[in-house]
Amino acid sequence: MIVTLVLVGVLTGMMAASLGVGGGIVFVPVLVVAAATSQHVAEGTSSAVIIPSMIVAAAAHSRARRVDWRTVGLVSIGAILGGWLGAVWAIQLDGPTLQRGFALVMLVAAWRMLRRARTVSR
Repeated sequence: MIVTLVLVGVLTGMMAASLGVGGGIVFVPVLVVAAATSQHVAEGTSSAVIIPSMIVAAAAHSRARRVDWRTVGLVSIGAILGGWLGAVWAIQLDGPTLQRGFALVMLVAAWRMLRRARTVSR
């Protein structure tokens, strides 16, 4: 299991840094399904894991002059508040409801991206 989790960390770090997606898209389902972790623990763990990988990714993108630090500052104000509110709300939900919500968000995001990709490619 240790090797699996390290490999998942590599995959999520690569996806987060290259695609701009949170590692939770990969990490949460792997923890819930493969490691039999509760949805609450998987989401909390994913939130904590993101910190070191995003510091490294942000530093690499910054060195390439690919970060708009003014936008980072402004969005971070809302993200801090949103992160706190989201965590408080998630803690109040039961596991199955939280899991369904997570799955629904991933499905809606995938559907919207597919529609947009189809429109852009025409």
